[in-house]
Amino acid sequence: MRTVATYQDQAVLVLGLGKSGINAAQLLLKLGATVVVNDGQDQESSEAVAELRALGATVITGSHPVSLFDEHAFSYLFKNPGIRYDNPMVEAAVARHIPVLTEPELAYEVSEAQWVSVTGSNGKTTTTTLIQLMLDYKRAQGHAYAAGNIGIPLSQVAQKVTDQDVMVTELSSFQLMGTTTVKPKIAVLTNIYEAHLDFHGSRANYVQAKMRIVQNQTADDYFVVNWDLPELRELSQQTKAQVVPFSRLGASQAGAYVEAGQLCFKGEAIMPVEEINIPGDHNVENALAALAVAKLMGQSNEAIIEVLTTFTGVKHRMQFVTEYQQRRFYNDSKATNMEATEVALKSFQQPIVLIAGGLDRGFTFEPLLPLLKAHVKAVILYGETKQLLAQTAKEAGIQVIEIVDHLTEAVPAAYAASAAGDVVLLSPACASWDQFKTFEERGDVYLDAVDKIIAE
Repeated sequence: MRTVATYQDQAVLVLGLGKSGINAAQLLLKLGATVVVNDGQDQESSEAVAELRALGATVITGSHPVSLFDEHAFSYLFKNPGIRYDNPMVEAAVARHIPVLTEPELAYEVSEAQWVSVTGSNGKTTTTTLIQLMLDYKRAQGHAYAAGNIGIPLSQVAQKVTDQDVMVTELSSFQLMGTTTVKPKIAVLTNIYEAHLDFHGSRANYVQAKMRIVQNQTADDYFVVNWDLPELRELSQQTKAQVVPFSRLGASQAGAYVEAGQLCFKGEAIMPVEEINIPGDHNVENALAALAVAKLMGQSNEAIIEVLTTFTGVKHRMQFVTEYQQRRFYNDSKATNMEATEVALKSFQQPIVLIAGGLDRGFTFEPLLPLLKAHVKAVILYGETKQLLAQTAKEAGIQVIEIVDHLTEAVPAAYAASAAGDVVLLSPACASWDQFKTFEERGDVYLDAVDKIIAE
């Protein structure tokens, strides 16, 4: 871990007791800061609170007392990424010109390892995982570690890596908004669609947050970007880094691309597209992005081929669960927006029984109409959006439309509506927060319900 004096004897407010908040607070204490942790939920009985207090932090839960700013001369505020900027503590910090940062900023400062950073609306976690596996394959020195939005706290990993290692960091728009010095050697932008506008306020703000991934790059760095999206070609003009395009549609051969059914890099054919072990055009794009990074980092074709032919998918992201009674079950709980569900539906030639629904963000689901018509034989719907989705399914001409109260009821209903050769797909097209704390919890409920069907 690199020793930094930035936070020595500085008062720092950490907002939120999520994974990143807890680990950031622990690291700040090691760096000599006076740390105050605040969470609006009552967390007094949690082990994390007891541990942080034992380490010397002041922990206040159950409210957001703005009066803390009068009691402490805070130099910095580190917030959990999902906490909004209209939170009273964040607003108080901004009003006092106190920098509002997120955990990647802290982790980058102490990390001795080179960073490869991945962002985008969809495909971040799969691409991050593929890159990590490729860069770690038969690595002569050090290791490649995946961390960040993938679920592993950055500040935890940053403390143990050396200059022989690589940190492959998945960075969300929420995380990137709170960075000022992060400078990845390679930045990857998978795509940009409509997402998190309730948080960012506008699409322009969302795009601006994503592009912070290149804000500190120089001509010695690389920006790996999806060339099949014209908007991203325009955005690539904002970076000083060397632009390395990837293109499933053959829009450019200057980086990674598909030609004659082969994954290629700068004129070299590496492997057949059909041998990628995870389904869907979107995973061809994820493979191309990862392949480009691996080649830029000097990794072998053997590593690329081994990973792409054996990787079975990230949990909750188009995850193949099992085959039972000639039905194939897939868990795509991470599909928290329509674009992700569109991608999932395009991934299969077999008839689909779709389980969908969740938090109502005020959207309608007309964009799903053509894909529902083309791919879906039955829908099982639950959650706040079930009636809206049912209307769209009806317009698509789907004959089997069943509405239930909860995901636990949806899974056996989907199995009953399926036949041999079908795909049973959880791809909600909505956030999980109407019935679940996280998309991971939602996915785990689906997995348990599939297990129950098989057991019975």
